[in-house]
Order: sequence, then structure tokens, then C-alpha cells
Amino acid sequence: MAGQQTAPPSARRAETTYTQHGIERLDPYSWMHDVGSEESQANLRAERAFYDAATAHLGPLAQGLTKAMSARIPPTEVSVTRDRCAFVYYTIRREGSDYGEIRRFRRTIATETGPTERSDDEIVLDLEQLRGESAHLELGVCEVSPNEQLLAYSVDVTGDEVYELRFRDLRTGDDLPDRIPRSYYSAAWSSDSGSLFYTVHDEAYRPFEVRRHVLGDTNGDDLVFREDDVKYDVEVRGCRSGRLVVVHTANRDTSEEWLVDAEHPDEAPRCVEPRRSGLEYYVEHAPSPGEDRLTVLTNDDAIEYQVMVTPTAAPGHENWRPLVPEDPSVRIERVDAFAEHLVLSVRTGGLPQLIVTDVDGAVLHRLDPPAAGSVQLGDNDLWETPSIVVERQSFSEPAIWYDVDLATGAATERHRADVPGYDRAAYVSERIEVPARDGVPIPVTLVRRTDTPLDGTAPCLMYGYGAYEAIFEAEFDVPLSVLLDQGVVYAHAHIRGGGEGGRRWWLDGRLEHKHHTFDDYVDVAESIGGRLVDGDRIASRGLSAGGLLQAAVFSRAPRVWRAVVAEVPFVDVVTTMLDPTIPLTPNEWDEWGDPRRAEDFAWMLAYSPYDNIPPAGGRPDLLVTGALHDARVMVWEPAKWSAALRASDPEWAPRCLFRVDLGEGAHAGPTGRFARLTYEAEIYAWVLDRLGH
Repeated sequence: MAGQQTAPPSARRAETTYTQHGIERLDPYSWMHDVGSEESQANLRAERAFYDAATAHLGPLAQGLTKAMSARIPPTEVSVTRDRCAFVYYTIRREGSDYGEIRRFRRTIATETGPTERSDDEIVLDLEQLRGESAHLELGVCEVSPNEQLLAYSVDVTGDEVYELRFRDLRTGDDLPDRIPRSYYSAAWSSDSGSLFYTVHDEAYRPFEVRRHVLGDTNGDDLVFREDDVKYDVEVRGCRSGRLVVVHTANRDTSEEWLVDAEHPDEAPRCVEPRRSGLEYYVEHAPSPGEDRLTVLTNDDAIEYQVMVTPTAAPGHENWRPLVPEDPSVRIERVDAFAEHLVLSVRTGGLPQLIVTDVDGAVLHRLDPPAAGSVQLGDNDLWETPSIVVERQSFSEPAIWYDVDLATGAATERHRADVPGYDRAAYVSERIEVPARDGVPIPVTLVRRTDTPLDGTAPCLMYGYGAYEAIFEAEFDVPLSVLLDQGVVYAHAHIRGGGEGGRRWWLDGRLEHKHHTFDDYVDVAESIGGRLVDGDRIASRGLSAGGLLQAAVFSRAPRVWRAVVAEVPFVDVVTTMLDPTIPLTPNEWDEWGDPRRAEDFAWMLAYSPYDNIPPAGGRPDLLVTGALHDARVMVWEPAKWSAALRASDPEWAPRCLFRVDLGEGAHAGPTGRFARLTYEAEIYAWVLDRLGH
């Protein structure tokens, strides 16, 4: 083993006792919450040093994987184009560039084959220049003004999700003096391009205000909306028509929306329908001939949602009229309005589909995904348009974008992802179902090379998430394609708690039903192990809430796994949810439960990984990740869990690695194109080594 530190860190134990609902919990590592203390910093440095030493022998394998991944990245990578009224926008990344440039050219010289670099193309943003000396760059918002003369963009170069909002004059390429040091993700322009609505998050990272900045005004920004309920998050968006701005405030199962006239941005917002517990709705401006109206996507008397319409001038619930009724087998996830059509993004049979209707809701045609893949709208900014951009792909099929005629459904290829050296015919994606222990069929997407058998002999990497009704669509991924080349089967388990099976799928995997998420995942592994893949060589991976999943199944079924990768895992569930000052906690109560209530406390304590350390012996190898600047899962959570696991099984302790990013770094890992490849190669090298590669 290379390096100085050949033994894992042995963190100091200092017992702290918490008592809740008459139950005592011991927390021997609560001192790690003080991340800025010298002791915590020294512990994190020691963890990183041990990780580096313990994985040094994997360097050649990781370098080989990085080389193979990089070979599937074209020297010059050009994105699909994005049409606006005057210009066409695209991103170009040249050889060796992590971030590249956002460029544009006038629509009069657009070609059917997509952009090629021209001498008169304008640079909108040079992303490499923006990051400066930082290893991290994330754009929060990137919004071109309606007159296409200005750009509002926000930048985070540390990974802490605090974005500085800036404004650029696209006629000169110069930034304006206007700068806003703290902003969050969403923003919308007024119709006259003179002001921008944006969101601000509080010290607990909850977006709670919408403010309006008038370009050039140094007197302070107007407060448009403030959400005082700590369980609600706020966002703001513009409608495609350009005439309305929508303020959206919501917790996990209740929402409320407010309208601002984009043509009169200084007017006060007006509420569409006051919040009622359990009622969710999302409006979109969709004027039709003879009526200025909104579409309303809502769960009102419709678990899987229905579409209604209402007058813009009087949008309250009493005026909602049915347009597309609920179908219990189809979850309607989104409605996009265009001048003469609506596009519904739905999920049926666990797979996505696009449905194009006329303005009265009559179905014109449906757009399906490739086998076990995804289909979704691309970037479509134009209100009056005869066609839309649609993207289709799968885990084994690189993305192809099509121009789809809204009236006829005829599709013309617009752009396809360039993946040098990749033979689509050599890989296959397929969907199977596995029965859970309670009889519910769990969908699983299996991806492999066609020459990798499904006869119980190949190693497997499983992936899962299962929270927030979130859906990880099947998207082509270069690093995954290289892993498949090593003869590994990839199994994505679509477990309860996610949204793959509609709203009911989420409801059956949250709060008191959270155990279904963990049980489903174990049941999938036990079903495919020995039958389709090698049951002795199953590795598992997940991030954030998916990291919680990995930690929970590590404790509940340790002998199922050969290795587990828990990335930025949410593992100290009860402690975190008892502290409303920790970022994002109050808004999470409706997902996990509020442990101040005895019933919620009981079910959360039953699965919280930090409170359920498994017995010594029989544990799989474990790789945990964390990031010092992570604003979503505090770095002390994986640090405490790793220390507790090692202390409970000293013989196994060297097989527990904690990879912590001590510099710039975000919740989901590196953001740069090649930095991400290097990271993925590092993770996959460890996985392959554990699987006996």
C-alpha cells in the first residue's frame, strides 16, 4: 500500500446522549458537526490521506478507464442548437476544454445540419474564463432577455450553491456593473427586458424570496414575494408566451402559485388559488382563440393528475374546467403550451411518453422512447412555432434530437451526440420486472454488451435512488459505456419512493412506507443474483438520498453485496431532521417525517443508518464520499457514519474508505467534462477491483 497513512483514521469518541420520546440515542461523534474546528479538519484530512493510500494501487486501472472514456469524447463537441427569435444558441467545447463556450449566430444563417463554427459567431459566455483558477464551475441561471440584448447568469465556483448573479450586455460582450452576491437557481425576465425576477435562499439554503432587479437601479431590489413557512420552497419562472411570470411555492405535497404581469412587472402578484393541504397545481399561460386562459396541471381529485383550464383574469378554483381527465394508469407530469398546441409529458407503464394535443386537449399524436429509454422535450423557447425539438436516448443509445411537426408528428433529425468509437449495435437495454416481497412488481432496467451473458455468471453494478418522486431517466453516459466494456451488467432498480410508477409509486415509498424503498432494492438484488448475474459479485451505488439507500441496505442485508458505493449519503436521518437550522431540513419533513412526532420518530429511527450499525462480520467493502462545501448533505454525516462503522468492526475497518473533497466541489461531484470522467474512472476502478476485475 502506497503513501504514509496505511491504517484508517481512528476518530475520538465522546459520547453525547440525545433523548427523544423517552428513547436514548448515543452519538459518539457529534463533535464532527463543528466542521471548521481543527480536530474535524484534521480528521477529514486523515480520511483523505487514507483513501489516497488505500487506492493508490488502482491508479493504472483508473488511468486506463479515463483514457477509454476520453476516447469516446469528440475533439470538438458541439451541442444541439437552441432557437430564439433573432439568434440560435449552442455550446462548443474544444479539445481539452472542460466547460467550453456558449455561442450564438443569427437565425438567417442557420443550417439544417446544425452549427459549425463561423468567424462571425458571437461568444455569449466563455465558461473556461469564468471559472478562473477554481476547479469547480456551476451556472445557476443562464437567461437571455426577450430582446436578446442581455444575459442574466449566476456563478458558483466553490460548490456551496451560493450564486453571484451577473448581467452581460450581449451587444458588447461586457458585464454590467449590476451584481447580486447571493441568489438561487430560478429567474425570469420582464417583457421589456428591463428587469429580472430572481430567487434568494436564506442561511438554511431555503429559497424563500422572489426579488426584482431593475437594470441600472442602485437603490435596492424590490421584494416581490416572501414565503414565511419554513416547509415551503419558492421558485420563479417565465411563461413561454412571454406575458406572465409565475411564482411557485411548495412543500412536498402542497403548492400555490402567484401571477405577475410580465408587461407590468412592478404590479403586485396575485394568487391563483390559495394553498390547501394536499392540493398541488402548476399553471401555464395558454391563451386560445377567444380566451386568455391558463392550463392547470393538478392532483385535485386526481391522484395521477389531470389538466384543467381557467381564465387568466379570474383563475381561482371555482373557474377550473376539465380539459384532459385523469387516467389512473398515466401520470401527467408536465404541460407545455405553444400558440396552437399543448405537449403533455406523461409516464405510462413506467416509461415516459410525449402527447401532443390541440388547444382543446384532443390528442393528435404520441411520441415514444427507444427500448427501455427516454423521450423528452428539448429546449423550446418559441411560442409561435410549427415544430418542437424532442430528445430520445437510452443507457445504450446516444441522444438524438428531432424536429417534430406539431400538426403531423413527422420527425426530422436535427442533431445527434457524437460518440467516437462507440458501436450502438454492441449494447442492449431492456426492461424486466422483479416481484417485491409483498408481490408488487418492481421495474428494472438492465444494460450490457450483447456479448455479456445474462446467465448468472457476469458481475453486476446496481443503482438506485427511490425518493422525492424523482426519476432518473435513461440517459446515455460515456463512463457507463466503458464500464459495460469490462463485462459488467448495469441494473437500475426503479424502486418505490421514486416517480417511475406515478404518484402512487412515490406515496408507497415515503414517510411510514419508506421501508418499501429498501426492501424493493434488496429484493431486486436477490432475484437477479444467481439467475441473471453472479450473486457473489453484485456492487451497489447511489448518491444523496440514493446514498441513504446504499447505507440502509448495507446494514439491512450486508451479505447481498460484494461492494457498496454510498456517495454523499444522508445517513444521520434523525439527528438532521431534528435540527431545523441545518440546510433544507424543514422542507424535508414531508418526505422523511418529522421526528418531533413520536410516530415519525419511530419509523425514522428504525432505518437511520447511523443509528443502525450492523453487527460485525460479513460486511461488504464500502466506499463513502463527501464534500466539504456540500450544502445538501453536511460532510459530517458520512464522516460520522464511517467512523462509527470502523469502530464497531476493527477487523473490517480498513475496507471502509471515505473519499472526501476538501477543496472546491459540489454535492453531485465534479462539474467539468474531463474532471467528471476522471472521477467516474476512479469510482469504477474501485468497483471493478472489488468485483475481481
